[in-house]
Amino acid sequence: MTATLVEETAPPPPPPTGLADRARRLRRRGRIVALLFALPALLLLGALVVYPVLFSIGRSFFDASGTRFVGGENYTEMFRDPATVKAVRNTAIWVVVAPALLTGLGLILAVLVEKVRWATAFKLLLFMPMAVSFLAAGIIFRLAYDEDPDKGVLNAAAVSVHDVFKDTSAYPTARARDGQGLTRAADGSYRTGASVSPGDSVTLPLVGVPPKDLPTGTEPAHGAAGRTAAPDELRGVVYLDFTPGGGGTPGEVDPRESGLPRMQVEAVRDGRTAATTTTASDGSFRFTGLDAGSYALRLPASNFAPPYDGISWLGPALVTPAIIGAYLWIWTGFAMVLIGAGLSTLPRDALEAARMDGANEWQIFRRITVPLLAPVLTVVFVTLVINVMKVFDLVYIIAPGPVQEDATVLATQMWLVSFGGGNNQGLGSALGVLLLLLVVPAMVFNVRRFRRSQR
Repeated sequence: MTATLVEETAPPPPPPTGLADRARRLRRRGRIVALLFALPALLLLGALVVYPVLFSIGRSFFDASGTRFVGGENYTEMFRDPATVKAVRNTAIWVVVAPALLTGLGLILAVLVEKVRWATAFKLLLFMPMAVSFLAAGIIFRLAYDEDPDKGVLNAAAVSVHDVFKDTSAYPTARARDGQGLTRAADGSYRTGASVSPGDSVTLPLVGVPPKDLPTGTEPAHGAAGRTAAPDELRGVVYLDFTPGGGGTPGEVDPRESGLPRMQVEAVRDGRTAATTTTASDGSFRFTGLDAGSYALRLPASNFAPPYDGISWLGPALVTPAIIGAYLWIWTGFAMVLIGAGLSTLPRDALEAARMDGANEWQIFRRITVPLLAPVLTVVFVTLVINVMKVFDLVYIIAPGPVQEDATVLATQMWLVSFGGGNNQGLGSALGVLLLLLVVPAMVFNVRRFRRSQR
């Protein structure tokens, strides 16, 4: 019995020496063949990635000319430069805001798309911006953000909404004729210098309005100026003291001079507005029912307010949020598709069990869907962090020259310092190394998480 057990547990005899040598040769040959196949890719990787990285690291220790070794001076100068500090701050805003918004939007849209009938068409529509290059997208949004409402679609919409709720002035360029009885106040209004009383007729001459800009239906003011006021009324006319083609007498209503309709006029007494009226199509106005006494006539500043031109999207305050908005338009479809792929793998029995237990859709989303999607959301978030750290095209194209420094990020600052006028490749290389050090941890995290999920 003992002999039998010893025979069964004994190790197998070693293979013949010739077979072992042959197996080793085959393995060695396989490794050589695999290396030969990978060699072109390794050469390209070394030429396009490894060598530039090593060269940039070495170049960052030299001055702008590349001939004098300066050690870490470029790295200290990098954080003394206000433009670089602003680039670091803007990059931090991008890293915090853009990936979080994109991941949140992608998650919400992925969940909602599952509940619509034309889900495929909706996904295609949202994913289409990914097919647009960053150059083309930057040009599109540069036009969309244009401050001129006649060019920029966003400001056109803002002006339209504003004008619905608030009237705009018809005479933003109008001003009083000098020496004709109207004086300008500090608030932009015009007021008569002499007092008037019921029974008086007055003329209020204005200039500075091109005849082509007069409202439709404007009539000549000459007829209204010749009317006599009744004893209990205060009458007058607001007119454009300008005769087309020349001629005419300043301060007098000539036959070819137009009235200014829709002009607001106030009768003021003791610093308070006693009555308000609006001029007719020929510029005439009248007040009735006024108490006896002296009044001053005032043309409020609202008559001359400049038109609302919209929002300065590309001004120093809003340029970075505006560019982030363009980035969201491009990448929301990417986040939605990736999160939707993860959503399709969730166990449906867990969701149905939660519904049967009485959980509503919000509870299912918060307590089941989001925790189960946490690995996918993390990968999407980290991938977007890597992308926003390298953003260059949108910032360079959308931000106008005067606010380029207000919108700059590390990638654009690196280019500006090196080739965009700074001509300091040493400092630019230091910025490139800083950007590499910021990107590498996120890349390592993503690769490790991917390997962990593969296992």
